[in-house]
Amino acid sequence: QVHLVESGGGLVQTGGSLRLSCAASGFIFSIYSMGWYRQAPGKQRELVAAIGIGGSTNYADSVKGRFTISRDNAKNTVYLQMNTLNAEDTAVYYCNALRQSRPYYSWGQGTQVNVSS
Repeated sequence: QVHLVESGGGLVQTGGSLRLSCAASGFIFSIYSMGWYRQAPGKQRELVAAIGIGGSTNYADSVKGRFTISRDNAKNTVYLQMNTLNAEDTAVYYCNALRQSRPYYSWGQGTQVNVSS
């Protein structure tokens, strides 16, 4: 029973910060790359950040320099530190394991991030 539970979203002002957490269970967390996705209303879900099993990271151009993905294998948790938020970051954020750069498990509930101006 794989579970992906995102938390930490909320309402912030433009320029503010949030730290998202994704608690994973039901699979061997440490041997999977993990990613954060987001989906804005009317838009396709997009991968914004990924972290490999060795700690290498990749970011979408839209968030590069502002977001930092990290993981704590002892806690089966992946984080997304989001800084300098802007309206374009408003979305529901999801995490997932990555297999060949694609989401591997069923989606969790996501966590809503609203950035107000």
